[in-house]
Amino acid sequence: VFNAAAGPDSPTVYVLVPHKSLESFATAAEKLRADAEFQKAGAAFIEAPATDPAYVRVESSLMVAFEGVSKLEVPAAAGNKSRLFELRTYESHSKKASKKKIEMFNVGEIAIFRRAGLQPVFFGETLIGSKLPNLIYMLAFENMAARDKNWGTFGSDPEWRKLSATPGYTDPEIVSNIS
Repeated sequence: VFNAAAGPDSPTVYVLVPHKSLESFATAAEKLRADAEFQKAGAAFIEAPATDPAYVRVESSLMVAFEGVSKLEVPAAAGNKSRLFELRTYESHSKKASKKKIEMFNVGEIAIFRRAGLQPVFFGETLIGSKLPNLIYMLAFENMAARDKNWGTFGSDPEWRKLSATPGYTDPEIVSNIS
């Protein structure tokens, strides 16, 4: 569960729920409705009146993990220290362009991320959701200073500069918006 501290969607709460299969995803809500302990623990939220709703809207997305980060990577515990998580969405003008950006991540960009200290939490191709086609990923940082340092390292990496200038992988060819 993540609270948005900055960005166009603030205030927002994001809930990331990994599933091992489509069946697990499809039956999750039914299982929660049938779970008496869950219903009791969440009663104030579930039974919130229209005059004091628990939320304004819910938006859901279904993503499939990238080959290069095939499952959720939980960052090492930081004790009682807070951490910074960065959620990024890359939109493309076509499904073909989006697939090319995913390929770019899988063939080299994720490895460069790791080398630069950009710690992945997940990378996913959005199958169902808004602003399609897109991909979404999350990175974890100790703090804003570490974030800025690691992004600087990434941006100046010679392998990244070469990869991002490769025909077919340039942002104008495959990315229409980054948020």
